[in-house]
Amino acid sequence: MATTPVADSRSNRAAVQATNDDASASKLSCVKKGYMKDDYIYLFVRRPVRRSPIINRGYFARWAALRKLLFQFLDYDSNIEGKCDTKKQILSFGAGFDTMYFQLQDEGKAPFLYVELDFKEVTSKKAAIIETSSQLREKLGATASISPENGEVLSDHYKLLSVDLRDTQKLDDIIALAGLNPSLPTFIIAECVLIYLDPESTRGIVSWASKIVFNSSIFLIRADTSG
Repeated sequence: MATTPVADSRSNRAAVQATNDDASASKLSCVKKGYMKDDYIYLFVRRPVRRSPIINRGYFARWAALRKLLFQFLDYDSNIEGKCDTKKQILSFGAGFDTMYFQLQDEGKAPFLYVELDFKEVTSKKAAIIETSSQLREKLGATASISPENGEVLSDHYKLLSVDLRDTQKLDDIIALAGLNPSLPTFIIAECVLIYLDPESTRGIVSWASKIVFNSSIFLIRADTSG
């Protein structure tokens, strides 16, 4: 029996969301075994699980590699004598329950603007968790606006916004709403995201990103299929 485009879309969304929950549980397992440090991931996991050593090491390797690249990007100006730090931006596609922004805050390395995008079903849950956690809210400042209903968190330096990444026309509106500045160096993350989309949608996103003119931009695409 053939499936309709709507059914395919719902199935795709459900698969992506299930992957997000699984990834969060795996990260917590990795943290509990001492492979990596993340003081916030436990807030996003309802049912902790114990992963095998190979899974823990795999998540550690991904976490460490991304952090190394982000630190190189964020620290670039500070390594040049006599040059002032330039404001920088990070844009994360399919961010899920990732807590990198809060980790960077703790380490004094948060960028001028950090923007996370995902399906509304995911961002609504994340916004609700942030709203009920003083540990997370205090990182956003007193003026932050949090709306689980809309799947949004809006603060001076952190934005969580809902969007279907396959709708590239909507992406333009979201980028404007987020306040991303095309003149600033921008690090774009698509970590284990595009692999879950159909080839046409993936090509559309990559094409869209190539047309957005960010100064000194980096587009990191990771398609790890090992889980």
